[in-house]
Amino acid sequence: MDLFQFRKEYSSRGLRRADLNPNPAQQFADWFAQATEVGFHEPNAMSLASVDESGMPFQRIVLLKSFDDQGFTFFTNYTSRKAKHLEHCPKASLLFPWITLERQVIIQGTVEKVTPAESAEYFSARPRESQIGAWVSNQSDVIPSREFLMNKLEEIRNRFGDGEVPLPEFWGGYRLMPENIEFWQGGPARLHDRFFYQKTESGWSIDRLSP
Repeated sequence: MDLFQFRKEYSSRGLRRADLNPNPAQQFADWFAQATEVGFHEPNAMSLASVDESGMPFQRIVLLKSFDDQGFTFFTNYTSRKAKHLEHCPKASLLFPWITLERQVIIQGTVEKVTPAESAEYFSARPRESQIGAWVSNQSDVIPSREFLMNKLEEIRNRFGDGEVPLPEFWGGYRLMPENIEFWQGGPARLHDRFFYQKTESGWSIDRLSP
């Protein structure tokens, strides 16, 4: 297979400085709404990049569950590999690959845990099976078999029966507080439009980057 021939010419949709909202969270909200409107599959799916203690980078897909001017929030197991990375180095990057719109958004910043109340609010809104799944999985741990996992699932179901499934103490949210946000729009002849928001003491600066 000759991957040299795998290429696609981007449209002339373009992105102008005058089109941008001075608030990157609002600009993100506008693009997110458009991704939703065109039926993009899971527009809240994002690649989360972190590094371990040796500096080795890791990436995985997680789901964005809320965002505002304060940051971008996702939830996970606090004993997982990603959580251990974030404890060691609370810096991370998010990537939203909205390919059908010829767009991507890259967000870099510092990560902190959300409050227990915020975690509880989201956990209570999850489907029951997802709540039980949070109790079942010691995320990133080595397990002997699929059967081991299914046996633990049955054990947890029996433990809680028809009652409420409480928030596990080892599970909750993180908020990435952005320091930089880049909006990328594909363009013809590989002359893409890239705008880089950087947090300053007075707000946000916006620069156009060369493609």
